[in-house]
Parts: sequence; C-alpha cells; structure tokens
Amino acid sequence: MEMTCTQCGGGDFEAGFIEDAGQSSQGYARWIEGALELGLFGGAKRMGRPRRRIEAWRCRQCGHLEMFARDPA
Repeated sequence: MEMTCTQCGGGDFEAGFIEDAGQSSQGYARWIEGALELGLFGGAKRMGRPRRRIEAWRCRQCGHLEMFARDPA
C-alpha cells in the first residue's frame, strides 16, 4: 500500500499499533461503529456493534500518525 502523509506529504512510514491496556483488554485498540452511547455504569455500549482493529502508521519525517480500521477485531 502506497501512502502519503496528510500533514507533511512524506511517504516513509513505519507500522505500529495503538495499545489498549485497560481491564480485560486484548492488547490492541478497536474502532466500534456508531456514535458513543454510555451504558448504565458509564461504560460504552458495544454489544452487537461491528468492531475493527486499528492499524497505525507513523510518518518517519514528521511523526504524524495515520490510522485505518480495516480488519474485523
């Protein structure tokens, strides 16, 4: 995949990920479809919503992160 940084126009990226270290986490962050709705105890309502793993790329020139949510989590 060829990418261009939306901040500086650079094209040299390194792959990485956004860690989720919360309680009961799977170690990676997820994108969840739909607007944020809070449940009874203040947590986000997630049941039945599609989820995708967040893929992050860091521009080596300026440090800007480009993130994509392609693969189901």
